[in-house]
Parts: sequence; C-alpha cells; structure tokens
Amino acid sequence: MDADPRIRAARWADKDPVAALIADALHPGALAAWLVPDPAQRRQVLTDVLAIWVEHAMFYGDIHVTDDLTTATVGFHRYRAIPPPAHYGSRLTEAAGPHADRFDLLDTLLSAQRSTEPHYHLAFLAVHPDAQQAGRATAMLRHHRSRLDRTDLPSWTDTTTDAQHLYARHGYTPRPSIPLPDGPVLCPMRRNPDGPSDIWPANRGHRRQVTRATCVSSHSGASS
Repeated sequence: MDADPRIRAARWADKDPVAALIADALHPGALAAWLVPDPAQRRQVLTDVLAIWVEHAMFYGDIHVTDDLTTATVGFHRYRAIPPPAHYGSRLTEAAGPHADRFDLLDTLLSAQRSTEPHYHLAFLAVHPDAQQAGRATAMLRHHRSRLDRTDLPSWTDTTTDAQHLYARHGYTPRPSIPLPDGPVLCPMRRNPDGPSDIWPANRGHRRQVTRATCVSSHSGASS
C-alpha cells in the first residue's frame, strides 16, 4: 500500500462514506465504547451521528480524503463563531437514540474547554483499520500541515492518549486533558503554524496583532 496516496478535497457524494470510515476507525476504541456501550448498536449509531458533523464540515470547514477513501481529515474553520448543525438536537436524538445524552455530554465538556482564538479545528483524522500502519495518517498530517501553514493559523485537535505521539511529531503540543466521567481521557493539542514569528496572525493588511493563547482546550474527537 502506498505510503503517500493521492489526497483530494472530498465531494458531496463522499460524505456518507467518510462518516462510515470515521465510525470504523473509532469503533474499536474506548471513546466509542463510552459513547455507545451496546456493541450491537455502536457502529450504526456512530455512523449516523458522524454523518451530521461531516455534512456540517462541508459548509463550515473542509474534508480531505485519499482517493481510495481509506483515510480522511475533517476540519472546521473556527476563524469566528460558527453555528451548530441545523436542528442538531432533534437530529442527534434520532441518530443516537438512548445514547444521545453521552454525545451531548461529550460536546458540552469539549465546548467548555474550546479555544476562543481564531483557529483551524482538526476534528477527525481517521484511517480505516485495514489501512493502518501504512503511513496514511502521517501522509494526511503532512498534507494538512502544508495547507495550514499557508493560512498562518494555529490548529487545535483532541485525541486520545495513545495517539498523542503521532500529533507531537507534527508539531502539536499537549494542553490540559479532559477526563470523561467513567470513561477515557481526551487530550487537546495545539499547533502553531511554521514560521519565524511568534505572533498571530501575520495579516499584512491588518495592523492588530494577537499573541498566542496559552493553555486552552478545544473540541472534538480524533483518531489515527
């Protein structure tokens, strides 16, 4: 399997396969088990809930995939406040059923810690289980980094403890962790854009300069 597959922007027709891909990547982990304790329902519930967020990213962020749809990144442009998905409460209840409270709690805890600085939010990095250990996550993070550095914006993500080392290799540094009640610990991480300046943003047409935020946390799940 190629370590550096062709990466492209996702199309509207890719949104359901991307949701299923992220569900497959999350399914074996402790976060998925915490969100949906019933293993018989887990994959379908994850897929249905993720479909809401993947669709939302089509409007308020971006999605990139490998041509074979085995790897994807889903991100949001949090350069300013963005709304929640349309009719999110009712759609979450329909998608998650009795597990909706867990998803709602997760969102509440992460939103409370979310960075208020303008940033790119890497919500998901997913690699299909059959394509893992083949350099796909590294290739996607390199691609993500090259795009992000052109915008001169910091990036935030949340990951699990066992995936921190992957993000650390790409310039992310840990922020205070978020323990879930009777569940796993999520690890917010922040990355500065590559460049000589320690000031954000480097906008030539705008005189105001904002120094980097220190310890703040952000949103959303990530996988490797």
